[in-house]
Formats: sequence, C-alpha cells, structure tokens
Amino acid sequence: MRCARRVGASLVCGTRAATKRAGRALTEEAGRRPDALSFHGMKMPTLQQFRTNRNVLFWSLHAAGWAAYGITQYFGALLYEKPSSYARVIAVAAVSGFLLSMPMRFIYRRLWGRPPRVMISGVLVTCYITALALRIVINLSYKQFVEPDWHAQTLFELFGGALSTTYLLLCWSVLYFGIKFYESQRKQEQAMLKAVALAQEAQLKMLRYQLNPHFLFNTLNAISTLILDNQNRKANHAVTRLSEFLRYTLDQDPMKKVTLRQEIEALDLYLGTERLRFGERLRLEYAIEAPALEALVPSLLLQPLLENSLKYAVSAREQGGLVRIEGRTREGLLELSVIDDGPGLREGAGSGERRGVGLRNTRERLAVLYGENCRFAVLNSRPGLRVDMALPLETAGASAEAQPQALRPGIARGAHA
Repeated sequence: MRCARRVGASLVCGTRAATKRAGRALTEEAGRRPDALSFHGMKMPTLQQFRTNRNVLFWSLHAAGWAAYGITQYFGALLYEKPSSYARVIAVAAVSGFLLSMPMRFIYRRLWGRPPRVMISGVLVTCYITALALRIVINLSYKQFVEPDWHAQTLFELFGGALSTTYLLLCWSVLYFGIKFYESQRKQEQAMLKAVALAQEAQLKMLRYQLNPHFLFNTLNAISTLILDNQNRKANHAVTRLSEFLRYTLDQDPMKKVTLRQEIEALDLYLGTERLRFGERLRLEYAIEAPALEALVPSLLLQPLLENSLKYAVSAREQGGLVRIEGRTREGLLELSVIDDGPGLREGAGSGERRGVGLRNTRERLAVLYGENCRFAVLNSRPGLRVDMALPLETAGASAEAQPQALRPGIARGAHA
C-alpha cells in the first residue's frame, strides 16, 4: 500500500510547475514560428489546417498532451532523485494514457448536447473507470521495473493513485469540452453570418425583381391609364399601394421573422400593383388554416415564389392563370405550398432549370436558418408547379397581438381574390 502511494505521489509530483513551464515554452515557441512550418524541406500543417480539420487537431493535441505529461513526470522524477528505471514507468504511463483515453473522445461525442446533469455524471464515471485501468498498468509497470519484490496485498492497492489520475483525466476532459464548445460557438457565428448574408442577398434580389424597369413601366403605365380614364380614385389607390409595398421592402429587416398573417399582408401590397397589370387574368386563392396565420416565417419568404408563379403561369399566357397559397400546421411543423397551373417543369428538367433564382435563393436561405429541420421540394402538379416547404413551428403569441393589422377578407380557406 505504501508503495502504491509512493507511485501515485511521484507520478503527479511537480505536474503544476512543469505544466506552467511547458505552457510558457509553447507560447514563446508559437510567437517565434509562423503558421506554416517546414522541416527538412517538408511543409508542416498550417494553423488554418489545424483549425479546419478536427481529426488533425484532436490527434495532435492528444499526442502533445500526453507527451507533455511524460516530460513533466520525467523532470519531476529527476527532481526527486528517482532511480533511472523509473523512466520506464513514466514511458508506460504516457503511452497507456494515450491509448486508454482515446475511447473517451467517442463517449464524449455521445454526451455532447445532453442535459448538464447527464454530461457531468457521464464524464465523472468515464474518467474514474479510465483512471482505474490506467492505475493498474502504472502500478504493475512499477512492480516490473522498480520494485520487483512488491506484491499487492489487496485489490485496492492495485488501484492505488486512482484519484490523482482521475483528476488528470478530468483536466483532459475540461480541455476537450472547452475546445469543442469554442468550435461550436465559431460554427454558430459562421452560420449566423452566412444567414445574414443570404437574407440580405434575398432582399436585394427581391428589390431587383420589383424595381426593374419592366415592373415599374407596367405599373406606372397602368396607373397612367387609370388617370386618362378619369379613374382618379383608383389611380390614387394604386399609387398608395405601390408606395406602401416599396416602403415595406426597403424598411423590412431581412433577419426578422414575421407572422404568416403579416407575410400575406405584404404579398397583398405587392398583388395590389400586379392586379392593375393582369386584371381578371390573375386568379389568386388562399387555403390557410387559422393556427398557421400566427406562425412565424422569415420575412419576404413567399414573395420570390409568388413572383415566379406570376411570371410563368400568368404573364406568359393570354388566358392568365391561378396561383394558390396553402398553409397548415402538422406535428410541430408549419407547411406552406405555392401552387400554380402554369406549364410546370419540362420532363427531365431539374428544379433549378425553371425559376432557378427565386427557388435556389429560398432553398439556401431555409437551409441556413433551419438546417436539417426544414424541407423544400419542387414538384410538377399536373398541370403547373408546386413548391412545398416545411418549417419548425414557431408561434408569435403575444407579439402578434402587439401589432394588430386588419387582414383582408380573402385570406381564408378556399377564398378567391
């Protein structure tokens, strides 16, 4: 028992001081060397490669950590004048620690994202069991190389020093989770930046769709016709609707989520100008369930899809066409559909060949905002095209009541505009 205690004490002696010395040395070395290193003409991995390749980062830090442990223990042994054979025990301890702690990575992967109580319990159990296995190897190697005459009287002596080794493995665990948390934060920041960029791009593309000369020419020409026909009240109403829609597109925050009710109202502002162009050729139908109206959606989500439907199903045909917007809630999801009776996709054509810009932008925006928690599909509806989306259901609650707006009577199941 006394021998086991001596082993445990000697293997952890001087760890703190040596670790500080090693940390200062690594810091000074990192300050002297550039990111890309070369050794006898061979290029070493750059700092950026260590950051982007998680396997390279883990195994490099894992090997460096146990190597530093062995070095600090060796200098500690010299400080306490241990016999030369003790170096073999240190080598066995470092190699065994490297091998036995490898499974901890895969265990911690499964623990990541669990409730804190589960994570903490799992880490403590994993570290203690690994420490017991490591102490058996260290104590047996000590008997083999330093004190061959020593024999463990009980099983507890064979596990001597397990608590100090558990502390060492807990430090390993803290570093692992700290690095993993840092990487997770960086990924979230990158995803947020990408989401902002895509949302801003969607807004700019939407403005390009609306403010192109063709759109303004047709709208202003329709208003001019109303004035010439002495329909001044209707012309004034059209100018007001056009200005309201343009003001909405300029003021709307692309990252803000609005209720589906507000999104439909924004579409109604846009359709107020389009009805001047198409008249009776434009037939619009809503089939939206009442609970879906209070669900949150990314702002200006439906407008590019509706623009595409008007372009291909209404504008391109003399008889015009029908556009139907559906919305429902199902099992924690908000399901939205934009359906038209236009020509649809050609046989063998991908979803990006027709109406590619609006569909591609909407798909990318949803993928960044919701990841794998959303669905986006483009299908031929025979006749026409059907765009189906499914988003995680988020309700507005009191926020929707804080900004009440009158919804037009057309927005109801089976209503026509």
